[in-house]
Amino acid sequence: MAEEQLPGLVDLTPVNPAFNDDPHKPLKTLRDKCPVYRDANAGLFILTRYNDVRGVLSDTSMWRSPELAEECSVLDQALRRQDESALPADEQKKGILLMDEPDHMRIREPIAKALYKRVAKSKALLQQVIDEKLDAIDPTKPFDAMAEFALLVPVDAIARILGVDNSRLKEFREWSEGVILSLNTFRTEEETAQLKRCGIALSNYMRELMHARRKAPKDDLVSDIIAVQAQGANLTDGEISATLQGLLVGGNLTTTDLIGNAILAFLKNPGELAKLKADPSLINSAVEEVLRYESPVDITTRIAPREMEVGKCPVHPHQSMVMSLRGANRDPEAFENPDRFDISRKGPPHVAFGGGLHLCIGAPLARIEAQAAILSFFTRFPNVRLADPHAKLEWRTLPFFRGLKKLTVAA
Repeated sequence: MAEEQLPGLVDLTPVNPAFNDDPHKPLKTLRDKCPVYRDANAGLFILTRYNDVRGVLSDTSMWRSPELAEECSVLDQALRRQDESALPADEQKKGILLMDEPDHMRIREPIAKALYKRVAKSKALLQQVIDEKLDAIDPTKPFDAMAEFALLVPVDAIARILGVDNSRLKEFREWSEGVILSLNTFRTEEETAQLKRCGIALSNYMRELMHARRKAPKDDLVSDIIAVQAQGANLTDGEISATLQGLLVGGNLTTTDLIGNAILAFLKNPGELAKLKADPSLINSAVEEVLRYESPVDITTRIAPREMEVGKCPVHPHQSMVMSLRGANRDPEAFENPDRFDISRKGPPHVAFGGGLHLCIGAPLARIEAQAAILSFFTRFPNVRLADPHAKLEWRTLPFFRGLKKLTVAA
């Protein structure tokens, strides 16, 4: 009998229709049969077990920069080929997502402090954005909860937190949609052209905004960060601009998917929705369960800085490891009945936001946005249901992210 072919990196993307329909089945195969799997075609390891993923993520000595990965890693090759030449020189390769120490924490720490302080003050603003989107929905006919709600809330929320003028919101949304294409390593030439065009426009606007806030500070995040810089934080304008754009790109897409995945999970699990309605204080644990159960992000990567062993498998310096956040979050050795959606679940923390020094910088904002959006949605539409419970779900085909194209509901 021929040996079973285990799924590789490409098989774990929407390029594979079976994965797009149900990503958990191939991940279970890997987790059960080879939880630290060397994909020779992709030139990297794939980790699917919770303890292995958590262990690597919490190791602060791991590298992130694709420049440090061995040449055979196709994922790092793609990241190295990202063309940022159209951006100002001081913004190129300045995103903290793929940056190592000491520059990573030098940039991240002051911006994160300003961001978290601003997020804590922004609950009323976020609720205003959410209410505006809900007010615009016509509940007398079926509507797309993605296009009319989940897609709109995060981009408008971050725009207002940053301090984007209301008259520029339409442009800002368009640029945001364009720069999200940077996350698609399989994009077309036309999409690459759109990415460059929107990237330049967004960069120019960020510079304009920073310049304006130096002249006349306002009650917004850009003013906060400019003030931190003026007080002595070792940050260049290019680093600030690149980091804020990274927050925008990562935060908009993933929070949209978090809200959409949450609405779907509750509609398919009415018992859990009834539990939340009976006790709205469960919303915090509910959002954490959505993040575990159907994470918006599939993977994160790390590069070995030394000879090491992961799950009894030797890993050599410069070898790249792909952590399957989705696989780890459904590991039965970590979570009891992992395929069950349970908003009162107890147990270890999920890894949907990654971990270690590179724990998602936008996590606090994503959490409070999702908490407010989900409660408000089901309060506004108490009888909401899937318009066609038998319709096949349409998932987006962006590699390494999990979100719905559309979600038609009836109120």
